[in-house]
Amino acid sequence: MPATYGFLSTYPPTQCGLATFNAALATQLNTSSTAGVVRLLASDNVSGGIELDRSAPRVVHTWHTDNTGGWAAAANALNRFDVAIIQHEYGIYPGDAGAEVLPLLRALKVPSIVVLHTVLSHPDPLQRQVLERIAATADALVTMTDTARQRLVAGYDLDPRKIAVIPHGAGSHDVSAPREDHDRPQLLTWGLLGPGKGIEWALRALALLGDRDPAPVYTVAGRTHPKVLEQFGDAYRDSLKALAAALGVTDAVRWLDVYLDQAELSRLIRSADVVVLPYDSTEQVTSGVLIEAVGAGVPVVATEFPHAVELLADGPGLLVPHQDPEAMASAVRHLLAEPGLAGRLTGLAGGPTLRWPAVAARYQNLAGRLLADRAPVAASAVPA
Repeated sequence: MPATYGFLSTYPPTQCGLATFNAALATQLNTSSTAGVVRLLASDNVSGGIELDRSAPRVVHTWHTDNTGGWAAAANALNRFDVAIIQHEYGIYPGDAGAEVLPLLRALKVPSIVVLHTVLSHPDPLQRQVLERIAATADALVTMTDTARQRLVAGYDLDPRKIAVIPHGAGSHDVSAPREDHDRPQLLTWGLLGPGKGIEWALRALALLGDRDPAPVYTVAGRTHPKVLEQFGDAYRDSLKALAAALGVTDAVRWLDVYLDQAELSRLIRSADVVVLPYDSTEQVTSGVLIEAVGAGVPVVATEFPHAVELLADGPGLLVPHQDPEAMASAVRHLLAEPGLAGRLTGLAGGPTLRWPAVAARYQNLAGRLLADRAPVAASAVPA
């Protein structure tokens, strides 16, 4: 009988990368087994405009994270399944450095897999302590890149045998379908908007490409991150529009202030000639946007954040230094001027190991091993 899976995470209609990731993985596992979601919900979550696929698992419990002590009921809900898959990101759990996830892990009676979306190279003492305690309590840890695994082994006190590297999944894109024809080259960045995305550097690069005939159009798709919107409103987006005006590229920038479903996103990605990831972060070990671009077969120009360095070094894009619009413009120009180069760079495009079915199968295999490890213990406890 197939194992059943309980997930702990933010979840649509909450709009964030973590919710999207969990929904995709849970939906995939729900096709061959039974899955349910314990949803993390804070009062500032934005929750409009997203519909789940009908095959998505249902929410069996909601942990309202504005209130302390909700971990106990959440643990009870997860214990109704064979395996608990817990998404971890700093800031989604209550307590200092999200410490309320620890009593939940200790209360689980089923094997637990903790998926680490962020592994800091320089955590503060409390962040380090919480992550090390998570590692000590969980049955398995998943990182999505080898870079993250290396950071854990080198910088944290934990058992490296617990770590499995399973990549972030990519959606299904029809890479064999012809791309849309455009009068002007199409550049694209998407995702929740906020400081640190580096869009200002991409705008400066766009201005340096104004001499190209025809000059490219740059689409920035995505709503402002709900936490940024709550604290600062749309100040970042407004500052970007003001910068575009000062640079004289207003007419070359298209702003899509929407949260796209998978079908709409796939069409948008496949319409692009180059995906630009100008992120400021030097810590980012996982990028779902990067995986989706590579999976769609679109060449990428990215700053040297860890996931990009690991994934793009062997093919499907070009790396540029952080906050360097001249290098970014040069890389984009290179891709647009040499059509054959784009085809050679997209060597990983459509790779089956990046697709959600293959990624979900690896989670199934990991869960199966954990259940098998516990089986002899359970059998020995049964009286003759």
